[in-house]
Amino acid sequence: MIKSRLLIQSTALIALLLFSTVSCKIGKNYTQPEIDAPELFRFAEEDSTANSALKWWDIFDDPVLDSLIYYALDHNRELQIAVHNIEQARYGLSIQKAEMLPKINAQGQAQRGNFIQGPSENVDNMFVLAGQATWELDFWGKYRRLNEASRAQYLASEYGLQSLQISVISTVATTYFNLLEHRERLEIAKSTLNLRDSSLNLIQQRFNAGIIPEIDLNHAQIQRAIAAKSIPQFERFAAQAENALSVLIGKNPQNIINNNELENISIIPEIPAGLPSELLERRPDILIAEQELVMQNAMVGVAQANRLPSFSLTGMFGAVSNDLSSLTSNDPAWNIGGSILGPLFHWNQNANRVKIEKSKREAIILNYENVALNAFREVEDALVEIETLKDEQLATQDHVNAALSAEKLSADRYDKGIASYIEYLESQRQAFEAQISLVGVRQQLLSAYIKLYKVLGGGWATQSEMASQE
Repeated sequence: MIKSRLLIQSTALIALLLFSTVSCKIGKNYTQPEIDAPELFRFAEEDSTANSALKWWDIFDDPVLDSLIYYALDHNRELQIAVHNIEQARYGLSIQKAEMLPKINAQGQAQRGNFIQGPSENVDNMFVLAGQATWELDFWGKYRRLNEASRAQYLASEYGLQSLQISVISTVATTYFNLLEHRERLEIAKSTLNLRDSSLNLIQQRFNAGIIPEIDLNHAQIQRAIAAKSIPQFERFAAQAENALSVLIGKNPQNIINNNELENISIIPEIPAGLPSELLERRPDILIAEQELVMQNAMVGVAQANRLPSFSLTGMFGAVSNDLSSLTSNDPAWNIGGSILGPLFHWNQNANRVKIEKSKREAIILNYENVALNAFREVEDALVEIETLKDEQLATQDHVNAALSAEKLSADRYDKGIASYIEYLESQRQAFEAQISLVGVRQQLLSAYIKLYKVLGGGWATQSEMASQE
């Protein structure tokens, strides 16, 4: 009867403590800071919802680029490291959750002597086999706040992987287009060198015949040298782009086989940038900054809880005997107890720790706001970059057409003795530089679309895909 009453009282006490544990949690719960987001992007052409899940690189219709990106997502070393970081954070969350549960240990002990439980005239034995349990009750919510912090760390690692995936995809695509740019410039340089070789041979023959002065020959040699010098430069740039691309996909430096040209890349559809407020839910860097704030908000609660007493339960159940053979036949030994431990005089150390954590929280709020502001700026920069590069590409294409026509006309005029050789060389120079410039603008425009994908936090939806979702 006494044992039953004791069991009922103990159960009631534990239930009361558990109720108190669930109902009490020191510190403010997290609330998302308000961000003053603009209603629309200044340079967006339409207000549509972007789709971060879209495999946006398919719109370039380039099988080589597709294969490089897919391979990089599986084999990039930095991505593999990030996956392990997530795994570590997940284990850390499990460890932290377990801090709220009782710790149960097993104890075995054997002693022999004349001083075991006290002095004795005889030599005695003592054998102990018991289980021990300790449980620090989360009365003020300290461990639940630590769980919040650990969960935020885990989510931040998940968002970190997403951010790194976006970065790897965009870097692979940009490096790929850089490679195409350098290869096209190399071909332009080789073609220009062949043209200038032919021109130099003709000028050399005319100089040998005494028809033209030596200055014309020198100018022809200068222009040939300029074209010849650019070839090893573009070969070097192309090889370095191949090396960078190889490492991005997790391979040793190797040749990237592709005969595609920038002008053959599919026309890019108009990109719906979406609403600025959507970035707060889509960009991984903003989500990471928010989880850092969640984590720090929880740490404020932990610091506040450390200023209050902690409550613990301890218990033991087992067997104690002076004879090993009768260890399990004796009545079981048990005890249960509780303890309270609280800070009394710590000379404001704990109070100052709370102030430190609150100050950290305010700094992280400012960091969160700053990350959001920069996100809005990056989208605006990418949008205006695309619009202006489109116009620049059209103007550069007109420049190329006019320069090539002028080069042909100058050659005819020089052959007929109407124009000077200086005029002909100048038209050659302008045609070469205009073609090189056009390739660069094409690469910049394609890279600007990639940049927009990155700063939007994932991608965008085409009109047909948006229609299919309605």
